[in-house]
Amino acid sequence: MLDLAYARHRMVDNQLARRGIKDENVLNAMRDVPREEFVEPGFEEFAYEDGPLPIGEGQTISQPYIVALMIEAAGIKPGDKVLDVGTGSGYAAAVMARIAGRVHTIERHAALGETARRRFEKLGFDNIELRIGDGTRGWPEAAPFDAVIVAAGGPGPPQMLMDQLDIGGRLVIPVGPETHSQRLLKITRTSGTKFEEEDLGGVMFVPLIGEQGWGEQRPASDGNPGTGHSALRRSPALSLPAMIAAAAELLPEIDNPAFAASLDRFADRRVVLLGEASHGTSEFYRARAAITRRLIEKHGFTIVAVEADWPDASVVDRYVRHRATRTEGQLPFQRFPTWMWRNTDVAAFTDWMHEHNRDLPADRRAAFYGLDIYNMRESIAAVLKYLDEVDPQAAVIARERYGCLTPWQREPSTYGRAVLTSGYSKCEQAVIEQCRELLKKRLEYALKDGEAFLDAAQNARLITSAERYYRIMYYGGAESWNLRDTHMFETLEHLLEAHGPASKAVVWAHNSHIGDARHTEMGSIRDELNIGQLCRERFGAEAALIGLGTHTGTVAAAHDWDSDMQIMQVRPSHDESYERLCHDADRPRFLLDFRRDEALRFRLLEPRLERFIGVIYRPDTERMSHYAHASLPQQFDAYVWFDETSAVTPLGPEHVRPGVPETYPFGL
Repeated sequence: MLDLAYARHRMVDNQLARRGIKDENVLNAMRDVPREEFVEPGFEEFAYEDGPLPIGEGQTISQPYIVALMIEAAGIKPGDKVLDVGTGSGYAAAVMARIAGRVHTIERHAALGETARRRFEKLGFDNIELRIGDGTRGWPEAAPFDAVIVAAGGPGPPQMLMDQLDIGGRLVIPVGPETHSQRLLKITRTSGTKFEEEDLGGVMFVPLIGEQGWGEQRPASDGNPGTGHSALRRSPALSLPAMIAAAAELLPEIDNPAFAASLDRFADRRVVLLGEASHGTSEFYRARAAITRRLIEKHGFTIVAVEADWPDASVVDRYVRHRATRTEGQLPFQRFPTWMWRNTDVAAFTDWMHEHNRDLPADRRAAFYGLDIYNMRESIAAVLKYLDEVDPQAAVIARERYGCLTPWQREPSTYGRAVLTSGYSKCEQAVIEQCRELLKKRLEYALKDGEAFLDAAQNARLITSAERYYRIMYYGGAESWNLRDTHMFETLEHLLEAHGPASKAVVWAHNSHIGDARHTEMGSIRDELNIGQLCRERFGAEAALIGLGTHTGTVAAAHDWDSDMQIMQVRPSHDESYERLCHDADRPRFLLDFRRDEALRFRLLEPRLERFIGVIYRPDTERMSHYAHASLPQQFDAYVWFDETSAVTPLGPEHVRPGVPETYPFGL
């Protein structure tokens, strides 16, 4: 059962107070007002997530942090008279009503306004007055106001709203030349004719429609500012793309030895973690392979640890280290998503490892290990197979859930109403039993395995936590993510210990795993950790966290878990994202070392959107499904940029080569 009161207090502590909201009036009001009462039925479990939610008529209930930021900026105090433009769900008006003496709120959509009115009545708000109309004209007969808050973005602050401010009154409004990319302004009336303006940062709101806003049609990007806007004083913003361009260390093509050599600055670290912004982008695999080859050849790294299942990776390890071949069992990486590791880029890298190790003594050969929880993908496949047979509707729900088992997926319409259906409840114990049996069968082989101790010991560790993992994975959430990443980190520690005190490791995993979670929504809002954070806490300056990103191109991915892979077009990066800043720097490939330009690092500290594409990609809902806020220079030590990228090529029959032995790990 969801504890919404707990979620509400946690939202205030994590999303608001930790981000710098200090006004106790605002914090207390948001602890008091039940946001779940202001969302659409079926979306209650997402009421305290850090994002907007749809409410109908093309409108949204704003992100809780934005609501708090605007109310705090408006300086609303007990006894104030406030004008709220854009009632929407009514949530912001309700929060303000817990502080102010009286709130006047205007909504242009009659259906939304009437729904909000019923909510106010149900919750006992008797100090809110609502009308249906054009909010850009204000509420002249109720003026002057101590504060005016506008929950939609206009071309400029409407003069009629400015005129309705009392002396000392504050107007908080998003403005900008485009309807979906604005700056949040605080305008204070200092006298009858003078106003002061403060820029509070970039935001994204629905358009402000009305006489002194946009027309009903979407405006062109060069729309004219509203009346009075030109009289306000503005200080020109410094160009972040220009600062990035100046700090960027241009990189040659990946095949050029100078590409990998540019990362030599991190070769003295015990652990180098190399990320990726998707699981299906060739440049990310090729770049990691080039850097790893150099770290192995020139700098003594002997461990390659990847975001893959231990038993599958062990088959590859036998090949690259010329170990005795396994005579039974399946070839590795046969389960969804096969293309993540069965692709031409990984095959080329493992071929290189095989040749590199050929003439080396066994104790100096570079090894290939999987860090991930015991065969998660095969376990998911077993769950789906069982549910397909006993409850097809629950199977549909499970596929949706597994497609969203990532910390950046926030698409309530995809899986919000599937949280604890009867199908899930009645099948849970049978699914857990099935996973337990699957695990036991795998363990039987592992205990007979030859290189024996490390492999068998690791499998023994896995079985102790597997049942708990499968149980919590079945329902999703932070606990499953944390258990998985803690397991991966502990596996890495065991590998370093087994290889001796001088051992050094390269880790390949998604940006969401190798970037420090404390500086993303994962840690700051949902209490999720990851292997990057744990490495920093354990190894300190001996760990290097390097992210990889792109603007556009193609990617190999699926729309849902266990569905067919497709080559999809990656949408150009969002206007308010780090990726767009890098694209606007107008450099095809570069390295940003955040230690080398303190001014740029400082400018980039403020959290922005960052894109995360896993094996699932849903371009149609990309903003909600694949973006989350992060502080890039705190998340990573360095960032490798490719402006345009291409999809990996899955291995197929055409890649079989004459003379390759049957033991080749990616044999077909």
